[in-house]
Amino acid sequence: MTQDRIPLAALEDGTQFADRHIGPRADELATMLDVIGVGSLDELVERAVPESIREVGVELELPPPASEAQVLAELRALAAKNTPLTSMIGLGYYGTVTPPVIRRNVIESPAWYTAYTPYQPEISQGRLEALLNFQTMVADLTGLPLAGASMLDEATAAAEGMTLVHRAGKAKVDRFLVDADTFPQTIAVIETRAEPLGIEIEVADLTDGLPDGEFFGVLLSYPGASGAVRDHEQLIAEAHERGAQVVVAADILALTLLRAPGEIGADVVAGSTQRFGVPMGFGGPHAGYLAVRQGLERQLPGRLVGVSVDADGNRAYRLALQTREQHIRREKATSNICTAQVLLAIVASMYAVYHGPTGLRNIATRAHRMAAVFAAGLTSGGFDLAHEHFFDTVLVETPHRADEIVGNARDRGINIRRVDDDHVAVACDETTTREHLRLLWAAFGVGGDVDRLDADTPDAYPAELARTSSYLTHPVFSTHRSETSLLRYLRALSDKDVALDRSMIPLGSCTMKLNATTEMEPITWPEFANLHPFAPAADAAGLLGIVGDLEEWLAQLTGYDAVSLQPNAGSQGEFAGLLAIRAYHRAAGQGERRVCLIPASAHGTNAASAAMAGMRVIVVRCDDKGNIDVDHLRATVDAHRDDLAAIMITYPSTHGVYEDTVRTVCGLVHDAGGQVYVDGANLNALIGLARFGKFGADVSHLNLHKTFCIPHGGGGPGVGPIGVRSHLAPYLPNHPLQPKAGPKTGVGPISAAPWGSASILPISWTYVRMMGAEGLRRASMTAVAAANYVAKRLDEYFPVLYSGEGGLVAHECILDLRGITKSTGITVDDVAKRLADYGLHAPTMSFPVAGTLMVEPTESEDLAELDRFCTAMIAIRREIDRVARGDWPKDDNPLRGAPHTAESVAGKWEHAYSREEAVYPEGATGPKLWPPVRRIDGAKGDRNLVCSCPPIEAYQ
Repeated sequence: MTQDRIPLAALEDGTQFADRHIGPRADELATMLDVIGVGSLDELVERAVPESIREVGVELELPPPASEAQVLAELRALAAKNTPLTSMIGLGYYGTVTPPVIRRNVIESPAWYTAYTPYQPEISQGRLEALLNFQTMVADLTGLPLAGASMLDEATAAAEGMTLVHRAGKAKVDRFLVDADTFPQTIAVIETRAEPLGIEIEVADLTDGLPDGEFFGVLLSYPGASGAVRDHEQLIAEAHERGAQVVVAADILALTLLRAPGEIGADVVAGSTQRFGVPMGFGGPHAGYLAVRQGLERQLPGRLVGVSVDADGNRAYRLALQTREQHIRREKATSNICTAQVLLAIVASMYAVYHGPTGLRNIATRAHRMAAVFAAGLTSGGFDLAHEHFFDTVLVETPHRADEIVGNARDRGINIRRVDDDHVAVACDETTTREHLRLLWAAFGVGGDVDRLDADTPDAYPAELARTSSYLTHPVFSTHRSETSLLRYLRALSDKDVALDRSMIPLGSCTMKLNATTEMEPITWPEFANLHPFAPAADAAGLLGIVGDLEEWLAQLTGYDAVSLQPNAGSQGEFAGLLAIRAYHRAAGQGERRVCLIPASAHGTNAASAAMAGMRVIVVRCDDKGNIDVDHLRATVDAHRDDLAAIMITYPSTHGVYEDTVRTVCGLVHDAGGQVYVDGANLNALIGLARFGKFGADVSHLNLHKTFCIPHGGGGPGVGPIGVRSHLAPYLPNHPLQPKAGPKTGVGPISAAPWGSASILPISWTYVRMMGAEGLRRASMTAVAAANYVAKRLDEYFPVLYSGEGGLVAHECILDLRGITKSTGITVDDVAKRLADYGLHAPTMSFPVAGTLMVEPTESEDLAELDRFCTAMIAIRREIDRVARGDWPKDDNPLRGAPHTAESVAGKWEHAYSREEAVYPEGATGPKLWPPVRRIDGAKGDRNLVCSCPPIEAYQ
């Protein structure tokens, strides 16, 4: 009997990546579809997705799916096209050495990069502690008492500093002064941000003092873009005397040697922590920082980690002042930031933990001495310097020779900066070597002896600006000097957290899907990681090829005509899209169109972004099914035909429904002269099924950290590119230092770098390349199937609040606990915390409807994990029923006591439920998760705001 032979072609094809990415096997999917009550994925789509928008048989122009090995080979070829020369350009981006222990055990560790924003602090203590280290590091070095948990980049951090002092100040004017010696990308981003708000930016040379007239704030740079180090103390004092507040953009490495800005009166300090071990990556992602003086803490935008206590009185960390979150404040928000750069902030904080204050000072001193010795060699050779005092950047006078010298340096493998015909700038950093100095001297046509010049050359910053105050005095910055110690510290922190490597994270509106290893692997390759964003474009030919491919593929998948990858967060994409709409109306002579309609169900950042873009928000009601109230929309549109700018909707809706009126909504707004913005947060329910640009939308942002597999990293990085139809394409973001990054007619830069967080774009490129059109379509259909399976299984226990035709949902469902809470007192908080005892991460709580849980399971979870979640939820409902029957008191039951630590059940036990019921509940499957702390007292943490590492006595 002969065994049937498998054809060679089938063996060569192997297992497609889509089969690895998508969790349910064929038999599991059949079980799920049977529970839903449909015969196939196609039937599910036909019943769930409105026919009016559904696309059938559309051939998307994407390459066929490639295997993981093929894609890595293609990426190697693309990486080989990059030429990461030694970069000495500066301008906020510098060579740095990522300690391998941090690269391997943070950047490349799924325990860190697959984690979500720590909204469930009891199972996020590790990353919260790491962020507290970051805040302490920034506060210490800037000399200010409070710093946030990271910003998107330096330029946007400076812009946030401007708007912070604008709203906090007492000045009655809208004039803001910017020192001309500021990074050009920072000036440009500030101008982009200021114009819609009516803030007047005046860029001025402030070396001789402040100009006449009133102003509410000043931005100074320390050191300046030219490298100059100036004493700003008198200037800051004068600004304060005139009723203004001062933002200082500061180099954090320089602050280990230079007097802290907080010590000379700065109100706000902004900057980047890129040079603390985070590769340049052609512009990002990097963790910006923002620190403020006392009295401004409640104005601080973004995330802030605070110290509180848990139910047993133990120290515990949490996000403080969460009422500032933009989805709560909506159009009253002071910023649209809904994310941070957590993964990169953790890298920077661990760099400081590893090196400590002495190590950081040594790194800074070495970079400074390289610059001082280099400058001495030039002056010995007859060149003049533009500045006597500098930290790491030397501005050299080169009359009519700038192009020649830049070319000479490039011939020797080094990129330096041409400032103008008569000046070049050279920036030294942690990676600068003696050989680099010799090569540069040769480029200038001079020679030099490094050791002799070092012995004869004094430091090049003023003695009166030398730092005398201490910093990084907390024990965490002196304990982990050895790799063994840091390795164990990182492991101990990650063990306190629940990330996607340990549990399904079923967060509605925050798609948490597989971030495949093959997708992640290339981002630390030096050919991608070591590119300077302002290097000649030819140096980044391979990465720009990835950018071009991704722009084309995303346009195909969304039905738009053009895409910009510059926005480095979904919120920044919203802002960019609304600026494009605003510019379009103004170009048409209709600048009075400033009203933005936003449904009550929308993401809160929508309203905040509209306010930042200078628009007036009007809320459109939703009906009792959670859909846009078309009659109210029609009346509102009629009332604003002359000043309607746009509507912002989310599709599928934030309620998890494919609304069948979306074409009607788009038509009503278009008929009144407005534009349609569709928030792309829920795009994972549409890829291959319907396209924004084909059913009436004009612009959308896409969350690459949701639909396209860039990991959330504990709350960032993210990428929020925008897609637009052709009439809005002239108004996409551009950049002053890179003409290829956008149209000449663009709205200005949204982010500091031309292509935003370019170094992580290979993740999404790889995902699309391996999935292909059919794989992406199957992923969307499976995500919808997973959500409907969960909804069907749980509906009798926790009613599904909203559904579309036939009782079906999109990719997420809202479980309504309000009736349960009313009858039993058990809240969504109790259920969320209890899930930790079952070894699971909680869904999204009380958004978009208070008292509910929003569940999004994604296509990456197999049936066993879906069932584990459903089984746990059903078991929790049984526990709730026991509370309702009086088996357990309302104030002493496993839900109210959750989560339970090992310590809490090891000692004296005085509860109405048993230890076993507390920590090994019926229905719990999978490995036991031990939360490190009990439930945290949020109110106490907000009343007693502590946002840096507690003193050593607190640990005793």
